[in-house]
Amino acid sequence: MRELDRIDRGILNILQEDASTPLREIAERVHSSVATCQRRIEKLRADGVLVKAVALVDRALAGRPLTVFVSVELEKQNTDILKQFEHRMRSEPEVMSCYEVAGEFDFHLIVTVESMEEYSAFTRRVFTSHHNVINVKSLFAMNCSKFETKLTL
Repeated sequence: MRELDRIDRGILNILQEDASTPLREIAERVHSSVATCQRRIEKLRADGVLVKAVALVDRALAGRPLTVFVSVELEKQNTDILKQFEHRMRSEPEVMSCYEVAGEFDFHLIVTVESMEEYSAFTRRVFTSHHNVINVKSLFAMNCSKFETKLTL
């Protein structure tokens, strides 16, 4: 793993705030040249540090106001079974994130849907139809006081 220097950290902080920041402005803010910043950004992408540039969407205004934290316990676990579950979750558009976790459950998901009816259909389609899921615990978000994707460097 390579060490991130002051310029790399500055570039990453700026891009996490607004990925559409012009290269000229990035260079000015990190006190470097445009060419250097462009090379650094390309290197950060190639190294996998900079994963992707995205636009954040307001879930409620986009029609998916219900956020559910879902803990999933599998009946059996081995590397292939865990990878199959992860692969299935990657293909589900309602699943915003999927974490393999240690403890009572095997996975923790964040799911966003339009309504309770849609969540019910999601759970029936994704969990009850799959025999290896033995326990699902759902926690419904009442309010979100902070949602951040920025990793301050």
